[in-house]
Amino acid sequence: MLELLPEFTSKPEVLLAACAFGYLVGSIPFGIIISQILGLGDLRKIGSGNIGATNVLRTGNKLAAFLTLLFDFSKGICAVLLVRQFFGEDAVQVSAFSALVGHCFPIWLRFRGGKGVATFLGVTISLSFIIGIICCFVWLFVAVVRKMSSLASLTSSASAPIAAISLDQPNTIVLLILLVSIVFFRHKQNIDRIIKGVEPKFGKTK
Repeated sequence: MLELLPEFTSKPEVLLAACAFGYLVGSIPFGIIISQILGLGDLRKIGSGNIGATNVLRTGNKLAAFLTLLFDFSKGICAVLLVRQFFGEDAVQVSAFSALVGHCFPIWLRFRGGKGVATFLGVTISLSFIIGIICCFVWLFVAVVRKMSSLASLTSSASAPIAAISLDQPNTIVLLILLVSIVFFRHKQNIDRIIKGVEPKFGKTK
């Protein structure tokens, strides 16, 4: 029988600490911080009001958008690699899940966070480099062909558990499915617009 989860052998307090660490790291609103430092205003009152790199780009500041993408991506990496240095893979997966939850539902912003794509990719590439690279290439391919950030994000995230199955990495499948579910939930409005054929493409405003 396939082991769809790592063996949970860590003490409850270790798993709780991993959960808290992942959430706190994930909940850092880098988009808002960077926008304020660069004098771009309150990101929550710009464009879609989202705190991620795509909305930062709507300010016209490409550097701010790149830095937001980089730091949000790094949150996922830190949540995995730092915990992996000291604890087992069960704690790593708890931290990884909590990081995405923290990014999407940060307590500091009344649980109104980002859509989680950059953090998802950071988590994924840290859990399994090859799966993460596949997700990045899927995102790039769909973005170039369809010119829709949301569609690229949805397709990219959905490819993660499929890649895990194909590459015989079953103990990440449950975690990846949970992460994908969060990403899809945060993109529910985008999904509705995609279905209706009114989702904006790159270079067009909402």
